[in-house]
Amino acid sequence: MANELKIGGIERDRWAALGLLLAALALAYAVLVHPWWTVPMLEANERLEDLKERELRQRMQLQQAPQVQQRLQQVRQQQAGLPGFLPEASAELASASLVQRLENVVAQASPGNRSCRIDNRSPLADNSRRDKYARVVVQVRLRCGTGETAAVLHSLETGSPRLFVGNLNLLSARGYFVPGTGRPSSDGGIDVSFDLYGYLRPGPAAATPAPKANIPGAADAS
Repeated sequence: MANELKIGGIERDRWAALGLLLAALALAYAVLVHPWWTVPMLEANERLEDLKERELRQRMQLQQAPQVQQRLQQVRQQQAGLPGFLPEASAELASASLVQRLENVVAQASPGNRSCRIDNRSPLADNSRRDKYARVVVQVRLRCGTGETAAVLHSLETGSPRLFVGNLNLLSARGYFVPGTGRPSSDGGIDVSFDLYGYLRPGPAAATPAPKANIPGAADAS
């Protein structure tokens, strides 16, 4: 009986020693191995996986570069065929082009400005609207005969690139004299004021092919 108790005590001591050894090993791993070896290895593996995924995406993008370039060229060609956009690259150049076109149209309708003249042509900063495309506006005021007024408005709205007339006001100009003659116009003349505007062509990043019927501002044409 005594021998059995002695053997049982030895067995308990062995298991206790084994438990203490395992606890010491776990503590050593938690303090020394895990933060200094396991964690850096896990982080290195994550970075390696990220680099592999990034390399794969870049390789796929490089493979798609010819298709993207071809698509970009197609969009540019489609944009070049749309008459609804102004060809200039900036609002300042587009404003100058609008003024030049207005002067040419008035000169054609009334050579030498005999029965039509421009009293005002000033660019307008158009910040009140939130159109999808950038709009360039020039405020215009004319004094013209009835026939010349109709000719000017028709020429402005039917040419290319597409221009539009908004906020049109027509007032009878009584006592309107034909420049250079000292004689009043036969029809009294008209004091005409309106906004002449067009749209800048969007950049390649914002380009979205659209049918010709969806040219911006087409609904405003009068």
